Amino acid sequence: MLKIGLTGGIASGKTTVSDHFSRLGVPVVDTDLISRELVQPGQPALGQIADRLGEEFILPDGHLDRPALRRHVFSRPEARRILEDILHPAIRRETERRLKEITGIPYALVVIPLLVEKRLQDMVDRILVVDIPEELQIRRLCQRDGISSTEAERILQAQANRQQRLKAADDIIDNTGDPASLPARVHTLHDYYLSLATGGN
Repeated sequence: MLKIGLTGGIASGKTTVSDHFSRLGVPVVDTDLISRELVQPGQPALGQIADRLGEEFILPDGHLDRPALRRHVFSRPEARRILEDILHPAIRRETERRLKEITGIPYALVVIPLLVEKRLQDMVDRILVVDIPEELQIRRLCQRDGISSTEAERILQAQANRQQRLKAADDIIDNTGDPASLPARVHTLHDYYLSLATGGN
C-alpha cells in the first residue's frame, strides 16, 4: 500500500485537504487526532504530562488544558521537548498499528503536521505539502484560535519554515486560492496516487 504523508504549517488547511481525500474513499490516519486520543482522561500520557510538566495543565474535570499547555510549551523549548518525548513515540506506534490494519486499498493518507521537523519521512512513500504564505498562516491562526499575532509567530518559529517543507515535498497543494477549486485539485492528485499505487505512469 502506498503511504502519502500529508503535512503543512499550522492553519494551512491540512484538515480540509484530508477531508476531501476521505470523501473520495481514501483511508486517513491523522496523527493530530491520535495525539488528542492519547491525552484523554485515564490515558497514561496524560499522567506523564501531569508528572513531568505540572498538575496545573489538568482541568478540574480531568481533561487536558490544551490552550494553557500550548502557550507553555511554545514559549519554553525544554517543555516542548518533554511533551514530545511523552507523545511522539506513542503516536508513531499507534499510527503504524492503524496502517497495518488497512488492507485491500491502493493508498492511504497519513496526516503528520511535524513530518519535516521530526524527520519522519521513513514512515511514508511520498510527501504532500499543503502550502500557504506565512503571513496568511498567522492571520488564519489568529482568527481560528483567538490568539495574538505574537503568539502565532512564536508557534510558527517552533515549526519548520515554508522553504524547508517545500524542499521536502514530492507534491504541493497551494491553498491560498479559491476554496471551491480545492476538491478538483485533490481529485487530480487522487487519480495520480491511484496510478502510482497500481503501477501506472
